[in-house]
Formats: sequence, structure tokens, C-alpha cells
Amino acid sequence: MADFDINEALKAYLDDPQAILTPEAGATLLDCENDPDDFTPGLINSVLNPIIESIAENPDAIAHASVFDSLQFLLKCAPIVPPDQRSALKAQDTGTDCELFALCRQTSYIPPVSLGKLLDLVVSGLGAEAETIHHEAQDVETETASHKQTLEMFAFLLQWCIAAMETKTAENSAAPARGKGAKGAKSKSAQKDGNWDPSSQLQTALDTMTKVMKLKLAKIFVTTSERDTFISLFTRPVYLLLEREQTVKSTALRMHAFKVLCVAIKHHGHAHSAQTSVIQNLTYFEHLAEPMAEFLNILAEQYDYPQLAEEVMKELSNKEFSANDAKGPKSVSTFVARLSELAPRVVQRQVTYLAKLLESENYTLRCAIIEVCGNLIAMLSKAEEGERSENHKGQINAFFDVLEERFLDVNPYCRCRAIQVYVKLCDLETKYPKRRQTATELATRSLEDKSSNVRRNAIKLLARLMATHPFAVLHGGLLSYRDWNERLEACEAELNAMKPPAGTPGLGEQTQAEPTVDDSLLDDATQSEEKAPMTEEQKLAAFNKAQEDAATAEALSKLQLTRRYYIEALRFIEALHEASPQITQLLASKNKSEVIEAMDFFVVADAYHLAIAKTGIRRMLRLIWTKGNSDEGKGVQTHLIECYKGLFFDAPGNFSANDAANYVARNMISLTFGASPAELTSLEQLLATMMKEKCIPELVVQKLWQVYGIQKKEISKQQRRGAIIVLGMLALADPEVVVKEMEICLRIGLGPIGQKDLVLARYTCIALMRMTDNKPSKGTQGKPSTRLPNDHAVLVRLSNLLHIESDSRDWYGVAEQAISAIYALSKHPDVLCSDIVRKKTKAVFAVKCAVPVKVELNDSMVDADGDIEMSDVQDEPEQSKSEQQPSSNGDSALALSQLLFAVSHIALKQIVHLELCEQDFKRRKAEKEKSNPGSSPVKKAPGGKTPATSKKSDGKKQEEQDELDLMAGTTEDDFTDVIAQVRERELLYGRHSLLSNYGPLVQEICSNNTAYSNAELQAQAALCMAKLMCVSSEYCEANLGLLITILERSPSATTRSNLVVALGDMAVCFNHLIDENTDFLYRRLSDPSLPVKRTCLMTLTFLILAGQVKVKGQLGEMAKCVEDSDERVREMSRMFFAELAGKDNAVYNHFVDMFSLLSADEGLEEDRFRRVIKFLASFIEKDKHAKQLASKLAPRLQRAESERQWNDVAYALGLLPHKSEDIAKLIGDGCKVVEAAA
Repeated sequence: MADFDINEALKAYLDDPQAILTPEAGATLLDCENDPDDFTPGLINSVLNPIIESIAENPDAIAHASVFDSLQFLLKCAPIVPPDQRSALKAQDTGTDCELFALCRQTSYIPPVSLGKLLDLVVSGLGAEAETIHHEAQDVETETASHKQTLEMFAFLLQWCIAAMETKTAENSAAPARGKGAKGAKSKSAQKDGNWDPSSQLQTALDTMTKVMKLKLAKIFVTTSERDTFISLFTRPVYLLLEREQTVKSTALRMHAFKVLCVAIKHHGHAHSAQTSVIQNLTYFEHLAEPMAEFLNILAEQYDYPQLAEEVMKELSNKEFSANDAKGPKSVSTFVARLSELAPRVVQRQVTYLAKLLESENYTLRCAIIEVCGNLIAMLSKAEEGERSENHKGQINAFFDVLEERFLDVNPYCRCRAIQVYVKLCDLETKYPKRRQTATELATRSLEDKSSNVRRNAIKLLARLMATHPFAVLHGGLLSYRDWNERLEACEAELNAMKPPAGTPGLGEQTQAEPTVDDSLLDDATQSEEKAPMTEEQKLAAFNKAQEDAATAEALSKLQLTRRYYIEALRFIEALHEASPQITQLLASKNKSEVIEAMDFFVVADAYHLAIAKTGIRRMLRLIWTKGNSDEGKGVQTHLIECYKGLFFDAPGNFSANDAANYVARNMISLTFGASPAELTSLEQLLATMMKEKCIPELVVQKLWQVYGIQKKEISKQQRRGAIIVLGMLALADPEVVVKEMEICLRIGLGPIGQKDLVLARYTCIALMRMTDNKPSKGTQGKPSTRLPNDHAVLVRLSNLLHIESDSRDWYGVAEQAISAIYALSKHPDVLCSDIVRKKTKAVFAVKCAVPVKVELNDSMVDADGDIEMSDVQDEPEQSKSEQQPSSNGDSALALSQLLFAVSHIALKQIVHLELCEQDFKRRKAEKEKSNPGSSPVKKAPGGKTPATSKKSDGKKQEEQDELDLMAGTTEDDFTDVIAQVRERELLYGRHSLLSNYGPLVQEICSNNTAYSNAELQAQAALCMAKLMCVSSEYCEANLGLLITILERSPSATTRSNLVVALGDMAVCFNHLIDENTDFLYRRLSDPSLPVKRTCLMTLTFLILAGQVKVKGQLGEMAKCVEDSDERVREMSRMFFAELAGKDNAVYNHFVDMFSLLSADEGLEEDRFRRVIKFLASFIEKDKHAKQLASKLAPRLQRAESERQWNDVAYALGLLPHKSEDIAKLIGDGCKVVEAAA
């Protein structure tokens, strides 16, 4: 085929391969043009096999017109246009195609096996031709023209084969996405083709290309254009292969492709074309960013051709991207960053060009340069002494300067990248102490960044700086500020000791006042004196003195360096201390990854003994309450447990089991030291969770009991208290922890030691309470609880605790928990508590010589369970109490205070007990109905006061049967009504009620604060009255006015706090009574006492978010707290509004009311007002809401009575995105009016 012209063939191929004419193709193939069904694999093989044999004998056979046209005909049956572009091709079809090729434009008609066979034929032929040329290379008279045409024909067909195979592969990968449309034979063939993998054939083809390009092609292709055209036949399919992401993922294919390109660039002048292709690949194919960097690195390292990389970087630095182009800049930035990592020296030479990208508006390009700076710093710092240039230090400083500047980049992603680069640089062997100090300060500043991603990375950087700090050379590297400060002071003292005294001649520094003498004036005198020769002794003394001076100077120099080292270490520690409060705040962040980083920071800080770590670790405890309804929430809780395990529960590996248990027990106890009630509650939840997950060994629990129960050896109160606190917490998850060791609790906490240490007794009561679970539950879900008889040793000891005579305020805590424990553990707690109240009343009011009054109990006062109804026990008349005068006013006031506290707490626990009785009744009734579904209900006997007031039966079985029958005949609603009646009328107003005597008593004391002037008595009386008001709505209504008066006028902040909480409880119990008096609650937000303000804010937060009180205009008072002087009040208020915003647009609904209240408050400064309104406006997210609020506020501009009012409205409108031209015009007009009036 002497007339083959590669240029014409290429032009035809690139225009439309199916249009290439193949008149000399085999007759059988030509017959299939209009009969596609005859085009079968068998026919294809019958054509291919003779061609394979002829080319195997002589590669020049490819030049035969019939062979070449037959191969071209077969390749025309395999489209080279990707499947997603064929629809456009179909639209352009002119209709000149025969039937077969028209179909081939849309789908491949040649099977993959035949296509593979065709590729093997072309590759083997090309390889054989290359071998022939190589062997004939020594022969000068080689017929280059014939070889040239053969090579071109093989290369042309190879290009076509690879393009067809790529298209076929793309078809196969796209086939599953087509859905259910393709059925029958085609779908079966597609399944068969799905396993076809041409990777090995392609690798062979690429190897053969490389082999051909290593020939002396200059002899065959005389002109440059001919050679370039031939080389392009190899490089074009390589670029085509790289366009498919799956191909690039194959390391072997990728390396073979890179090899072809490298040889073409190095030996055949393909550099310029390659540069264009690399730029295009980076612009249009994101997946090629890193592979292109890898390719240029291989070209520079293995083929010693860095010029292409340099030219590409120059071109990229001048390239301008469209504002809408997201792919291009991202791909370029990935490429540059990766290249700087693989070939930093090549990038370093072009860094001046790349620096232009720092000025780019696209943040991804700036991120790339930040990454480049980090990689270059890493490369320069690892350079050997001999490799370093003169400007080595200056280059490093310049790159560091860029990184530090980017901490303030306008884009958060760039700020993040700068921090991330610094995190990597922390692991370098060269520490750069000054730069690390600067980085610490910059990271601390970044903790206040508005982007959570920046804050999270800043925390990570600080932790990494701490973990890799350069101060580990001396003293082990711990970062305790106190230790380093002591070392500095010792060093300075040593330095001062070594400095010579100020008056020492010849050694002290010359002062400015000291006159100087010109040496020339002394020359003559010096010359005239003849120095006597030094003796051996003098020489030795002079030599020793010189040695001592040198040693002193060396020691002084060392000390000065050490002092500088200490000062730098202290500066670093101070910077970490400065960052700690902000990281502690970030523990409350809504971004969970930020929270986890903050936790990790404090774990690292604790490992380095940083003083601030303990505060953060304690604050971490509250994260145990993170809502676990999402993966993030669970992740925070799990991470917290892991952190605490590492800090306190994982003993060093070389410890024995006993030592490890001691270590863990000691750590657990230490967690309770100095903990606030909130921290103890969180610790309780954490330990209970860990106990449920079996993270705390039995041996550790035994060690805790040993600490608690030790008597022979003196231990601190804190340790013993800590042990029982922790045991009580563990019992929350496993009650058996306390049940097994009940005797120790009796002996220690409820024994002589507990009576001396009331705090220990209190926590012992809490631990004992955990032996049973008596929480009220709805319906019949409650479980039967195991309770103790009243004569049980535990209950006897608990009741004795209330009769301890003590003037300590800790008595109230003990009494509260002892009463709670009695109600939790006793079968008949009301009987026991009635006895306690009577005894304490007698102790307070009875005259010492008076005969004790006995209370006779008749049968009607004892219920079926043996409980004495507190409403049926009559005590001494109130009159007798008030008439008797106690012996000592101070002691009697304290005793009366304690009595009132006990009475009030018993009243509250009695309500809970009634609820448990109701729950138990419902459970037993459900069990009865379940066991005897056919039994007929027995009617309730008339006149029965409650189900629990029927008389005892003689036999125990008969008693149980009667009780069950009674329950079967009583409906749940009846029982609930009776319980409500007992609570409302019987407890505080019953004729025989024990508690009915104390309601009037506390009312009397509270009403006459001058007659009963003792502050403690007044505080307890007010608390008692508040608790009794929670029992009965009638009593509440009668005394509400008095309670509010005390709330308003009481000088005691504690009393006011207690009454605020009590009002909150009453709002839950008797909403209709409190709803009209909520103003008095809101007033406490302006209370001069900070604890009262905090308590009020917490109470209102609960009531409003739980929907217990109706929100009116008073929300403005809550809004003022957003800018309160106290940080905790600010945090709580902001949290409240954040929660409120999620409840039916509540902030939007009340915005105008809040604005009115805040604007009318003359005491609220304008700046503070604006900050509050700005915070509230941030919750107005919907445009519709913003427009409606703007329309409501705008008319106020015209009604404003003062400039301040107008400014307030205008500021609020400015915060709302209303987009109303009328309002904007109104604001503009108003401004002019105000200015004119001024």
C-alpha cells in the first residue's frame, strides 16, 4: 500500500473514523455492510486468522491493501466516541452510512475478545518490526522508507485499537447504570463482557511503544514534523488512557503510561506538547492533579528533565481562572501542593512565580501556596550542612512569614490550612523555638475565630506544640509553671552569686562616672620600670588564676544560656495558660469534633503536668449529658469515657493487679475532692455508665470499701468521704455494691464516726438509698420494690441521725438524706417519720420536767399494711406549744429550725410516697386481673376512707385475699381521686393530722419576723412554708401573698433563692395560682445577689422551656441577661434563647414585646441594648418573619418621642433583612428630621 499517507489518514480518523473508506477489505466483510446479522465472531475470526499468520511471517504484510483495509473495517465496527457523547453524534449523522456502520456509531459490534485479538495482532506486529529495525541498525543501507511506512501503519492502527478498547471499557462500566431496559441477548453479552479486563494487553502495548521510541528514529523520520506526527500516534492514546479515572488508579498501567511520555519528552522533543496536555489535564480532569505531579517528579528525578515541571509552574502562575470555575483552581492547587511534596527542590526554583498565586482571589490556590511553604520549610530544615545555600536561613524565615500572615487570611479554609501545615512542621527535628512561640500565640488568637473548623485546628495545633515542645532537654520536659519558675529563680540566684561585688577593683564593670586615662601618658613611666622576672611559684599562681577565671566565665555563660532557656519555657507555658480558658469554653461548643479536640488537648496537658489541665478535665465531666440520639452525641460520650479511662482508670503496665486496683481507687476518690454539686452529679453519671459497661473491676470496689471502713489507722475525712461518694455512685448502676456491705455503712457512716462527721453520714445515707429503686413511673410499669421493716438496724440508725444535737449547718444535709433514705427503704416510712416528728417536737417544746405525753393509737389509725396515717395522728395542740417558753432562746431557735426542716422534708416525701402507693396499687391490680381474668369484682364497702384504711383480718392469707378483692372492685380513677384528696385536704387540714399543727406555726413565725428575729429560724420557717405550699393548693393560695412578701423583702439571699425555686415548683403543681404572679419571679433577675439571679434564671429557663408558665412580655428581662456582667448568667441566658428559638418560632413571636421592654428601659445603655437586639435578631432566619417584624417596627419611627427611641428602632430594622425600599426611605427621611431637630 505505497500510497499510505499518515497525515491524511490521521485527518480522516479524527474527523470521523466510520467514514474512512475500506474498498480492499475482505469480501465477506463487505457483504456484512448491509446485513449486520451476518457479522458474527466466527466471521471475524475467519478474517483475522489469515492476517495474523501473514503478519507473523513478515510485519511488512500490513502494507497490503486487503490486510490494512480489513483491519480498518473491523475497527470501524468499534466506536471511539464515549457513550455519553453519542446522542450528539447521532444528530449529526448525514445518512450516508451503511446499515452496519450506522449501528456501530451507537454500540460496539465487535466482541471484546476479537478486539483484544486485534490489539495483540497490532502490538506483536509493531514489536516484530521494532526488532527488525534494531537488528538492521548497524547496516547503513537500511531501507528507511519501507520501515517508516510500516511503523506509521502499525502506530496508526494501535492508536485506533486503544481508543476502541477505552470506549468498550467505558461501555461496560456504564452498563449497570442503564437500569432494566437492556434485556435478552445484549444483556447476557454485557454480563459476559463485564469480566473482560484489557489491563495486561494495554501494558504490553505501552511497553512496545517505549521499545519503538528507544530506536534511532532520527534515521527513519528525517524531518521534525514527521517524527512529531509519529510520536503523537503514541502519546495521544496515552493521554486518552489517563483521562479515565479507573486506569489511573492502576499503578502498573499508570507507570507504563508515564514511561512512554517520559521517553517521548526526553528523546523526541515532546516537551512543548506535553506542557499543553498537562495544563489541559489539570483544567478539565480533577483526578489527574496528583498523577500529573507524580509524572513530573518521575521525569525530573529519573529522566533528569526538570524543565517541564518548571515551565508548567510558570504557566500556571500566570493562568487566570474564571470566577465560576471551581474545578480548575482546585485541581491546580492539589497539583502544586503534591509536586512540592514530591519534588520540593524543583518547586523551590520556581517559588517566586508561584508566589503570585497568593494574590489570587481563589482560596484553593492560596491554600496550595501555604502547603508549598510548609513542604519547602520541611525540605530546607532536613538539608545537610554541605547542601545549604548562603540564603538558607533567609528562605526559611520568608516561608515562615508567609505562614504566619495566612493565619489572618480572609478565607477560613486558608486559615485552617496554615494551621494544619504548622501541625506537620511540629514533627520536624529542628524545633525553631521563636517561631513555635509565635505559632502558639497565633493559635491562641485563632481560638476566637468565627469558624469552628479554624478553632478545632487551632486546638489541635496547641496540643501538638505542647506534645513536641523543645524544652525536654533538661528536667524531663514536664510543663509545670511552678517547677520552671523555681528553676529560674534558683538560676538567677546562682548567677547573682557568681557576679563579682560592685566594689571589687579590676573585676567590676567600669562605670560612666569613672575617669579614663590615656595609655600613652603612662608609657614612659612603664618603660622606665624594669619588671622583675616571675618566680616559678608566681607563674603557677598566675596560671591557676587564669584557669579559674576561664572556668568562672564558662560557668557564667552556661548559666546565662540556662536562664534564657528557662525564660523561653515559661513564656511558652504562659501562652498555653492563656489559651486554656478559651478551650474550656469550647468544650460547650455545638460542633462535636471541636469538643473532642478540646478534650484531647486537656488530656495532653495533663500528661505534661500543665496546671490548667485539671480545670478542663473537671469541666469535661458535664459532657456525659450530651444528647446521644445522634452518632455525634454518642461519639462525645464515648470519647469522654475513653479520656477518663486513660487519665484515671488505666494503671501503668508494670503494676500488679493489687497495685493497679489501689491506683484506680485512689484516682476515683481524688475526683471527688473539691468538686461542686454539679460536677459530682456529672461524675455520678459517668461512673454509673462505666459501671454498666463493666469498666470498673470488682477489686477496685473492694479497695474503696477498705478505705471507707478502716478504723485502726487514721485517714483524712476527705478520703473516707470520697470513698463512700464513689461507692454511692457505682450503686446507681449496681445496687449490690452497697447491699453486700451494708454492715460497714452501719458501723462507719451511721455509727460514731458518722455522728462526728455529718458530711460522711450524709453521703452514707445517699449510698444506702441506692439499694432500691423507688422512682415513680407511669401506669403499671413500676416494679415491686424490696423494703425493710421499721425495726431493721439500718432504719433505726437512720432515724437516730435526726436526733443528733448539732449546731452545724451540715445537720440539714444529713437530715434531708436520712429522711429520703427512710422513705426509700422502709415498708412503713410514715410510721417511722411520725415517731421522729413527735420526738423532735417534744424535745423542742416540752418543759424539761414535764411528763411526756403519750399518744394512744386506736385501730382506726392503723391501715391494712400497718402504716400509721400521718393525717390520723394527733399531736399536742398548737396553743400549748406557743405558751411554753424554752430555756435558751438561741438553742431553742436552732432546735425549732431543725424541727421545721424535718417536717417540711417529710411532707414532701410523703407526697412521693403517696404516688408510689398509687403506682403499687395499679401494678398489683393489673397482676390480679391478669392472674384471675374471670373473677367477679367485689364492690367497695361504703364508708371506707381509702383502700388502705380497711381493718386487719385475722389470718395473713385472708388479709391478702381481702386486699386483692378490694383492689379488683376499685377503679384506678377512684384510687387516684382518693390519693389527691388525701394530699389536698388530709395532710395539712385533717382533724387528726400530725402535719396540720405545723402549717399555722410556720405562718405565725414568718408573719412575725420581729418577734421571731433569729435569722436561721426565719430562713427555715420560710423554706418549710414553701414546701408545705407544694403539698396543698388550698394552703398555697392562703399563704402565697406572705411568701411573695418574704421573697421581695427578705435580707437573706439564701431565703430568696429557696423561695424562687419553691415558686417554680408551685408553678408546676398549681399552675393556675402562680401564673398571675410570675412578675415576682422575673423581678429576681434584677436581684442584687448573684446566686439569686442565677437561681432565678435557671428556674425560669426550666419553666418556660417545659411549657409550665405562659410567656408574656417579661421575656425582655431574660434578654437583658444576655449582656450581664456575670459570665455564667450570660452563658445560661444565651443557651435559653438558643433552645427557645427551636420551639414554634418563640423568639420571633415575642420579638416586638422584648424590643418594647428593652427600649423603654432607661437604665439600659445603648451599646448593651444593641448587643442584646443583635443577638435576638440572629434567631430571625426566615425572610418572611424578617419582613413581618420590619413592618411592625417601621411605624414606630414616626412615633418616636426621642432620638434614642428612633435610633433603637432604626438599628433593629437594620439587623432585619427586610429588603423594603419604603422602610429604607423612611429611615433616610427620619435621619434628616433628627439632624434638623438637633
